[in-house]
Amino acid sequence: MPFAYYRSLSRKERAIYDASDSVSSIPLPRAEALHPIVEILRQALARDDRPLVEAAAARLVLGITELLEVEPVSVGVLAVRPELRSTELHGLYTRDGARRARIRVWMRTLRYKRVVAFRTFLRTLLHEVCHHLDYTLLGLEDSFHTQGFFSRESSLFKQLVPESVLALDRERSRDRARP
Repeated sequence: MPFAYYRSLSRKERAIYDASDSVSSIPLPRAEALHPIVEILRQALARDDRPLVEAAAARLVLGITELLEVEPVSVGVLAVRPELRSTELHGLYTRDGARRARIRVWMRTLRYKRVVAFRTFLRTLLHEVCHHLDYTLLGLEDSFHTQGFFSRESSLFKQLVPESVLALDRERSRDRARP
C-alpha cells in the first residue's frame, strides 16, 4: 500500500517509487565485521563524545559502502538538531553530482539538548545511508520514503546490532526510567 503522497507523483516518479518499494532488504556481507564499530558508536554516545561519535559513524558508513562496493559518502555529526518547519531535523543526505555525497546527523535534541538514544541515532544514520544506497546500489533516480525503504533501513539495523547490544540498551533504558 503506497503512502498518500504517491497519488501526487508523476508516472516516472511512481515507477521509481514502485522499484524502491519492491526491495525490502539489503544483505550486508560480513556485517559482523562492523559490530565492534557499532559498539564504539554506542559507547561514544553514552559518553557524549561528539568527535568520537563522528569518527565511529564515519567508519561505520565507510564499512557499509566498502562491503557493498559502492562509492563512499562523507559523514558529519553535528550537535543540536535544527528546527525545520516546526519539527526537528534528525539527519540529512545531500547529493549534487559535483562533490562526494554527504550525510549529516545530529546527536542532541532541539528542546532539551540531550544526547539522543543509541537506537535512534543509529537508525537515523542508517536512514541516510539508505538514501545513498538508493542511488549507488539500487540505481534509482530518486530516493522516496516507501515501505521498502523503511524495511531496508530495518534490515541494516538488524544486521549491524547484535541482540546482546539491544538487550543491554533496553536494560539501561529501564534503569534510567526507574525513580
